[in-house]
Amino acid sequence: MSIESSAYRDDRLQIGGDGTPLVLVPGLDGTGQLFHRQTELLSRSYRTATYALRDTATTMEALVDDLLRVVDAVAGSSERAIVIGESFGGALSLSFALAHPERVRALVIINSFPYFAPQFRLRLAIHGLRILPWGAMPMARRLTAFRLHSKHTHQREVRKFIAVTRSATKDGYLGRLRLLTRYDVRHRLPEVASPTLFLAAELDHLVPSLEQARYMVTRVPEATLRVLDGHGHICLISPDIDLADILHEWQDGRLSGRAP
Repeated sequence: MSIESSAYRDDRLQIGGDGTPLVLVPGLDGTGQLFHRQTELLSRSYRTATYALRDTATTMEALVDDLLRVVDAVAGSSERAIVIGESFGGALSLSFALAHPERVRALVIINSFPYFAPQFRLRLAIHGLRILPWGAMPMARRLTAFRLHSKHTHQREVRKFIAVTRSATKDGYLGRLRLLTRYDVRHRLPEVASPTLFLAAELDHLVPSLEQARYMVTRVPEATLRVLDGHGHICLISPDIDLADILHEWQDGRLSGRAP
């Protein structure tokens, strides 16, 4: 993969902007389109990579290998990158940071977890998704939007999110849900070597993000917690969430020794 130009594109990977390398790791839908609003904001200050997860991956290790190739593409074979993961992407980002600490400059984990509990919810989700006609998925998303999205996100943004993530596949969803039944890095959290920012939505009804973030921040050595007040699980399309500003505030706070 060539990384000489300021923008690179292939079927699964897009790179734009200049500056410190940064990778956005997709959530459960796997498309990477949840970041569509943030990518433009981040690319003003960072060399930003977005990509789609491989639906055929059967292990978290396979997805970690894919993420390593994305980091190589945006940062070269030796430079480190900021890695930002949302929900399932946060689990993948934690797994990557543990497998390749030398490639992570900083880690940002959004509405995620070191272990998904209770596990019976995963089994119910897998069973329900198996029997759900895939054509009904956009309707299901619209019906559950009030529980998943931030209350200040306009309906037109919710509709846009549903439209841009239509490329998500049933097999991809099911495969990633199955991976979470075997995912558990709780005992390895003290090994996370990079500075880590945990972002947790206050009103997350899908994942107990705040509870999980509080658990992780006490175990990851160089960790900071920031609560996203008034936000739901799908918060990155909300007009008052700017990851670039959040990153700058966090990094400025770390350098000055004050809390962000």
